[in-house]
Amino acid sequence: MAMPVVNTEYLKEVDKARRDLRALISARNCAPIMLRLAWHDAGTYCAKTKTGGPNGSIRNEEECAHAANSGLKKAVDWCEEVKAKHPKITYADLYQLAGVVAVEVTGGPTIDFVPGRKDSNVCPKEGRLPDAKQGAPHLRDIFYRMGLSDKDIVALSGAHTLGRAHPDRSGFDGPWTQEPLKFDNSYFVELLKGESEELLKLPTDKTLVEDPAFRPFVELYAKDEDAFFRDYAASHKKLSELGFTPSGAKSCCPDSTVLAQSAVGIAVAAAVVICSYIYEIRKRAK
Repeated sequence: MAMPVVNTEYLKEVDKARRDLRALISARNCAPIMLRLAWHDAGTYCAKTKTGGPNGSIRNEEECAHAANSGLKKAVDWCEEVKAKHPKITYADLYQLAGVVAVEVTGGPTIDFVPGRKDSNVCPKEGRLPDAKQGAPHLRDIFYRMGLSDKDIVALSGAHTLGRAHPDRSGFDGPWTQEPLKFDNSYFVELLKGESEELLKLPTDKTLVEDPAFRPFVELYAKDEDAFFRDYAASHKKLSELGFTPSGAKSCCPDSTVLAQSAVGIAVAAAVVICSYIYEIRKRAK
């Protein structure tokens, strides 16, 4: 499918869509599922094969029907309401923008959003998203495949500060924090407290405390919310741009060309002046 032309008009539509998403998410208290939609569309990326990723393919029935995406049809339909108002925006951009807005309206960090993602109708094979029943080796397999790090794994797991698990979707039940509609560092605080009858701790959550490489990040984020917000915003941005090169990154090339051309122009002008000077000297000598 065609790449979107990210011009002034497109950027204005993105701003309008952001406002509509903010209103929709606030009115329906659907930040958790919107964040999950953005995550699941992006989290299929494979750095080796350059397939999957934040390309809007989750809207297709085949991918939306994957077991890990159970319940996300509702979020896809809600985004369709915004898409109808702003048809120029790609689904890929819309879903990632929804994730960014979901974090912001619930008190989380501001995440840099760069538009320009291309839509795809090619669905990745099932099984690329994390399995909540697994441990550290599985998490590393999934995240390393995307090109992400241990710090990214822990920081992005902090998104569990929002929402709750549903038996009909994941087989698990309950929230991870006392305030599941507030984005803060309480997920990590609760992890360090250990087991709780009230709050959920999945095997993939527990391994963050048990693994010696993950735990230092958990301890840091539990005591320093600013550090968590900073790292989460950076990791979320990476996740939302997997396989995507913002067009602005190419701006250095024209600048280099202009500089090179300017240098050549100056050299030519200098040569002309020197030749003229030598000509005048020889002419007077005669």
